[in-house]
Amino acid sequence: MARRRPGTLFPLEIEILECGIALQSSDGDFYGFALAKALAGRADGKGLTAHGTLYKALARMTDAGLLDAVWEDAALAEAAGRPRRRLYTVSGEGVRAHQAATAGAPAAAPSGLAAFA
Repeated sequence: MARRRPGTLFPLEIEILECGIALQSSDGDFYGFALAKALAGRADGKGLTAHGTLYKALARMTDAGLLDAVWEDAALAEAAGRPRRRLYTVSGEGVRAHQAATAGAPAAAPSGLAAFA
């Protein structure tokens, strides 16, 4: 497994933040499968991220405070005939970390991210 320097994001985490910000600007929030489709459709040609890798990254980023997550209302999922979705939004800390990562400036470590260094 790759080692992380304190206060840095892995490339996948930067992509998740970027796609998440775009998805939530149009839908208010996003869920894992929609994020996976958005990542797969990117012009960089990397293709689909393995779902296990994606969901582990989402959990790690939620624990670090970069994403906020809530479970969808069970009644909505039942009415749609599918399992409940975990809905994510990029937190203010996530937006700042994304801006710092894409600007090339060293970012202050998000509150829980240093634990993964």
